[in-house]
Amino acid sequence: MRLLQNYSLKQLNTFGIDAYSEYFGAFDSIMVLSEMLEQSIAPLTILGGGSNILLTQDIKGTVLKNEIKGITIIEEDNEVATVRVGAGVVWHDFVMWSIEQHLGGIENLSLIPGSVGAAPMQNIGAYGTELKSVFKELTALNINTRAIKTFNNEECKFGYRQSVFKGELKNQFIICEVTFQLSKTHKPNTSYGAIEEELNKSGSEISIQSISQAVVAIRQRKLPDPDKIGNSGSFFKNPTITNAQFNTLKIKFPAIVGYPNGNGHTKVAAGWLIDQAGWKGYRKGDAGVHKHQALVLVNYGKASGKEILQLAKAIQSSVFEKYGIELVPEVNII
Repeated sequence: MRLLQNYSLKQLNTFGIDAYSEYFGAFDSIMVLSEMLEQSIAPLTILGGGSNILLTQDIKGTVLKNEIKGITIIEEDNEVATVRVGAGVVWHDFVMWSIEQHLGGIENLSLIPGSVGAAPMQNIGAYGTELKSVFKELTALNINTRAIKTFNNEECKFGYRQSVFKGELKNQFIICEVTFQLSKTHKPNTSYGAIEEELNKSGSEISIQSISQAVVAIRQRKLPDPDKIGNSGSFFKNPTITNAQFNTLKIKFPAIVGYPNGNGHTKVAAGWLIDQAGWKGYRKGDAGVHKHQALVLVNYGKASGKEILQLAKAIQSSVFEKYGIELVPEVNII
């Protein structure tokens, strides 16, 4: 396995940014990964589905793309199936597989872009469901020692769009396989967002399949297709502020959107803040804010990563000036 030089990453990131890596390789097993690590030139960057990154420059060193595949039921009883999945599997493909197998728990996470390996790093979540609720463990390779380590749910230190792999262990491990516990006795969650409304409109009975279809329909209406307009989904996290701060803002901005988040805090809708600050539909050159969803920054064709980043910083400054709230990117900026 030889590394390629001066490799274009344009087709490997959903923003469609035309950046290059100094060296590039793809691996489909731990053995191939180990071989490539021996050849790699530092620094090392691991690429999954490329749906949660913004490339602002060419990448020095080596980029390795995770293509470890496979979905296997390793244990099951009348209620639960334990499923091991390769980190390179496309997340939505895994969701569709689970529904075909009549296994529930991740139907609300349909159509989230990216790979299975990236899902626990980000603790992906949507429509009232987070990955941590179905996560059992993962195996990862230590980049420095080449040892394989298993991390359970607690060791991953999951938080809102957060895990130990974005914090204290950032850039130290490469996730190879992820193990989930999916349910055979379904407990559908339709209370969040517009799922119930979508189900009523379609006349569908509640099932994991109809919920998945409803989520897909909602996301396709709200979010641009990366194959048509470069984007990385939600660019910013929904910020969490104290209830006192939220109540003060509500006096001045009665329509502000927020949800109780426990421990005296409220989670505020970042999309609402950006929209009300006047950014929805904004465009400068080929960098813009989507006309239907202010939380999504887009590349209309030839925007550079630096231009997208400049736009993001301008939005952050604007929102902070108006609301006193700091927006934090959900996307990894490289």
